[in-house]
Amino acid sequence: MKPRVHKSLVVQLQAGGTGRFTVLAHLTYDAGDPFAVTAVFGHDGHVLARWRLDREMLAEGLRGPVGIGDVRLRPVATGMWQELRIDLLGDVRPDGGRHHAVVYAWAPAVAAFLRESREAVPPGREEVPVDDVLAEILAAG
Repeated sequence: MKPRVHKSLVVQLQAGGTGRFTVLAHLTYDAGDPFAVTAVFGHDGHVLARWRLDREMLAEGLRGPVGIGDVRLRPVATGMWQELRIDLLGDVRPDGGRHHAVVYAWAPAVAAFLRESREAVPPGREEVPVDDVLAEILAAG
């Protein structure tokens, strides 16, 4: 059985020029997809969004700004409160702009989740079943 790490966090979401509101973030690390963390954001039992994040990028975002694509991360300090700001850029809107949401997570909770994921599968020890992936791709073609 491949290791799996899961943590639910209370985070704050800001989208569409609104103020912050509280949602749940379910972070999952699965050794079967060893370089990714799945983040599912929900409110009142409804899934608002699901994103796959790079595990190392998530760790780097706790230390400094990272990302130039659809996902951008950076630490934010407000007094003694340390947050991880996660900017998520979505599909293009009819007006030409892009959907944009910002998630603010308590940085120590994200760091604890990442520590657990590294205990399950240390960096550099990730295994990718390349033969299985290639067989799946060739079978689909």
